[in-house]
Amino acid sequence: MRPPGRDVAAIAAAVCVLTATVAYAQFGRGGFFGFGAGRIATQQDFDGRFHYCRIVYRQSPDGRDGSWRTDYPRADINFSIRFSELTKANVAFNAQREPNHLLVNLGGPELFGCPVVILSAPGAVSINDAEALNLRTYLLKGGFLWVDDFWGTEAWNQWTQEIGKVLPPEEYPIEDISAADPIMREMFDLEKIPQITNVTFWVKNNGKTSEREEDSAVVHVRAIRDRHRRIMVLMTHNTDVGDSFEREREDSEYSRLFSPPGYALGINVLLYAMTQ
Repeated sequence: MRPPGRDVAAIAAAVCVLTATVAYAQFGRGGFFGFGAGRIATQQDFDGRFHYCRIVYRQSPDGRDGSWRTDYPRADINFSIRFSELTKANVAFNAQREPNHLLVNLGGPELFGCPVVILSAPGAVSINDAEALNLRTYLLKGGFLWVDDFWGTEAWNQWTQEIGKVLPPEEYPIEDISAADPIMREMFDLEKIPQITNVTFWVKNNGKTSEREEDSAVVHVRAIRDRHRRIMVLMTHNTDVGDSFEREREDSEYSRLFSPPGYALGINVLLYAMTQ
């Protein structure tokens, strides 16, 4: 039986006390489409430990702001460190004690080395037929996709169009997540997901959080489930959870407000995905 969830105050205390190592991983040039994005993971990069796996994708000409690089690499690094500190997960670190976070393609075999993959700014993504088949196979075999940081109706419509190529909505409908869902109670008890904006917007707009005014005023936490009710795709819309990782300690008040609930959700999501 799962132990009772912990209050988010516990993670707030941890974030205040612990000091994350800011370490930038070095990547070779060439990478994805030859523009120096970094090296896509190969089979040799997977060592049985946890790797933060970020999806590299082609940007749609119809997509809104953002790209696969949104919050990269600082979010990947900081979350990996916190995940190792706040759970018993065996997180991969390299010889320099830097988190061994990885880049993966939607259409590549390396996707299947990751129990969880994270895709930032999904309102900018373009998915072709081969990628859709690969991602669908990954998800139906037990994989988990978390998409985060997209704002407003236009970005939502772009994403639902693209994920519909992977999981047709008539067969795999999108549904809202309630506070009673197990993913909200996995380690930390979360009643809701706050609206987290990037720190620059927050400072310039005197604490406002809705980046698209009324069109992004309400945070949506939604999911696509398999036939056994396991969540395959988690969508955090009208919020930027990744920025609560990336921007930790850049502004003390921002970090106090947003990093604890952001990390609490992130840890819940990964523990859920890795134990279902």
